[in-house]
This record gives sequence, C-alpha cells and structure tokens, in this order.
Amino acid sequence: MKTFPMFLTMAGRRVVIAGGGEQAAQKCRLILKTEAQITILASSLDPELADLHAAGKIGWDNTAITAQHFADTALVFIATGCPGIDSALHALAKDAGATVNVVDRPDLCDAITPSIVDRSPVVVAIGTEGTAPVLARQIKTRMEELLEPRLGDLAAVVGRLRDSAAMRLKPRQRRDLWRWVFNGPARDAHKRGAEREAAQLIKDAIATADFGQAGPAPVSLVGAGPGSKDLITLRGVQRLQEADIIFYDRLIDPEILDLARRDAERVYVGKAPGAHSWPQDKISGLLVAAARQGQRVVRLKCGDPGVFARGAEEADALTEAGIPFEIVPGVTAASAASAAMGGFLTERGQCDTLVLTTGRGEHIDDTPDWPGLLTQGRRVAVYMGVGTADRIEAALTTAGLAHIVEVDIVANAQMPSQKIAQCKAADLTQTINNHGITNPAILFLSHRKTAPVQLAHTA
Repeated sequence: MKTFPMFLTMAGRRVVIAGGGEQAAQKCRLILKTEAQITILASSLDPELADLHAAGKIGWDNTAITAQHFADTALVFIATGCPGIDSALHALAKDAGATVNVVDRPDLCDAITPSIVDRSPVVVAIGTEGTAPVLARQIKTRMEELLEPRLGDLAAVVGRLRDSAAMRLKPRQRRDLWRWVFNGPARDAHKRGAEREAAQLIKDAIATADFGQAGPAPVSLVGAGPGSKDLITLRGVQRLQEADIIFYDRLIDPEILDLARRDAERVYVGKAPGAHSWPQDKISGLLVAAARQGQRVVRLKCGDPGVFARGAEEADALTEAGIPFEIVPGVTAASAASAAMGGFLTERGQCDTLVLTTGRGEHIDDTPDWPGLLTQGRRVAVYMGVGTADRIEAALTTAGLAHIVEVDIVANAQMPSQKIAQCKAADLTQTINNHGITNPAILFLSHRKTAPVQLAHTA
C-alpha cells in the first residue's frame, strides 16, 4: 500500500477549505457529515457556501491567506480551481505542517478522499490511491446495494447496549452475541422496519445469554485451497474472521491469514517431509485443548481437509473428546492443477474415471499398483508424487505402459511460482529433473481410451 487507510476523530477539530466555488462546496458537504469545525478561506462564497455560513454551520475568512491560516488543523483541502493558486496555497499549508488534499492533484496530496458508503456509524471507505476513481465509484455502488439503508441504526443500537453486554457476558459470549445479532433474527427484524422488536431481541439475548450458542463452538476444519488466497471459499473466509485461534499448515499462503481477525492468534503447525516437528497427535491435542478453553478454533489446511490432509485423524480426536466439528471444503490441488493447465479432470470418451492417490504412504513400501490403477479411460492424480516418480516410471516400464501413459506435472498450482511440464511416463524422472520440479506437485497419469478399430467391409 502506498497510502494507509485510517479513520480520523474529527469532533471539535479544525478543517480548513481554501476556495469558495463548487469544488470547495463539494468538500464542505463531505466534512459536514462529521463534527469538525469548518473554515472556508475565500474572497467570496458561492450561494451554497454563503447559505451555510449564514446558518452558522461553517466559518468564513476572507483575509489574505498566510501559513498561519493552516496551523493546528486536522485536514486542509485546497480547492480554488486554479492550478497556480492551488500550488501556492499548498506550499503555505505545508509550511504550517498541515495534512493537505489538493483537489485533482494527487501529486500534492498527503491524504486522498475515498469514495464513502455512509451508514453512520457504519462507514465504508473505498480508495484506489488516486489511480482509478471510476472503479472506486463502481465498488461504492455495489456496497450501497449490499448494505441495507438503515444498517447504521442497528449498529447504533448495538453501541448503546455494549456496556450492558460487557457487564453480563464473558468476552467469548459477547463475540457470539454480536455474531448472532448481525446474522440472525435481530437484523432480519430491523431490515423489515421492526426496530423496536430488533432492540428487544438483543436485550433479551443479553439478559438470558441465549442466542443459539450452547456448549463449545464447533472446531472448523477449513480448506484453504491450493495456495492463492482468492481460491478459499467465502465460508472459509467467514470462519477465519470468526476465529479466536488459527492452526495453519506449512504451505498456507501468508496472505490468506490476512483475511482473519486482526487479533486472532495464529499458531504454525506445519510439517516438512522427513522433519515432523509437529506430530499429528500433538496437533490434535492442541485443537482439543483450545476448544475446551472456549476458543473458536480454525484448523486451516491446504487444499481440501478431506483429501490427503489427515483431517479424519483430527476429527476422530475431537469426537473422542466430545467436541463438535465442521468441515469447510476447499479447492483440492488436483482441481487447481488441472485448471492451471486449461484442462479437465475427466473427459467424455477419453478419461471417464478419476483416481486420487498419493505417492507417499504411511510406510516407505506402501506403493500403489500403478499398472493396475491405469486401465484405459482412467486418469490418476498423484499428490506429492515427485519423490516416488522413479518408482512410478519403473512400474509402468515393467508393465509396458511407459510409452502409452501420458503425464502432466503441475508444481505450486495457481501460485506465482507455478511450473507445468508434460511427458510420457518413460521420461518422467528426467522431465522432473530438467525442470527443477519439487513438491508440492501433482502428477496426472492418463491412460486414454483408444478409438475402436473400424473393420473394412468387403462386397
């Protein structure tokens, strides 16, 4: 980010606007939504600004402008409409140490005015660092459609009841309460205009601590997808934003963790091949312990929790401890790798059976029957198969399939470091070495159907 988004406290602080025309009026309308004290610096005012001054809503100073006019301000807007005058006033404001916005001059701006969706006290600010204001307005339009017009009123009710909730409920209960408020019947009632009913529902929930959360919250086994943060599901993002503590894997993109609550605890429990510093039973024990402490737990796994992710072992440990869990599916690596190649996991008439397997079993000798898996019409997706590529090649060579089976190799699917290679099974190890491919990678072994031989008919 070149600019840092921040909401400034404006109550009682000075905002100076240099200019008396339409540009200045636009900034004045914006700042009038706050509780700032506004002063206009101009020799004359347009009718709108003149009316605001006459009504006592803004101050007006028509004396010669000096640096002192800009001292002790929260913000300065320069909007005379004249590039030369704007530049000169910008220099004076900077001499006074002011934070300055010069209209239509991003090169002279310390602060850039965002597009704003106002549901006060709920305010959404959208910025593009001055590069694409049209895009910012498009996003604003989408947000206006998404947020109900009176959402701010519901937020204000919640604000008035926060002290009551703090006195009666524990921190975890309070988080669950507000989650219930904004995702349940209270918000639904408020949307349809039943504001009194909505407020009473919230008050009753605070008084009884009854808002649909009995016992420990389910531990969420969340699939993060193959790597890139935009491939996690919306439900996965929601669980991250609700989590008190997140246990995450070695291959998780750090940017995915940025989607979580800022104050959520993050615990790395990654495993590297051959160096299991975090044994599975220890990870399972941590999940159980955190859930028993009343924390909302997310176990964030690469890909899908149900595909070679040892999710079943963690689920068994939670079940044995009497702790509920949920599975939030993710895009598995095979799907992501196939899409990266612009291909499909199954193809009618060519590959109508898909097998998911792994090159690394629990024991070193746990080797799949590769020839047996690769009957005609099958595609076999081998997870973490680089380390056993030589065994795959040898088995298919012995079976006479090495020059028939096609192999697609995708490493780091959907990531900037992605690599793709194709070969016959006979050249598998050489291709991997030539391209410098390492895990995480998917090997697709395909034994396509051959067209039936058409016999010629004789008369």
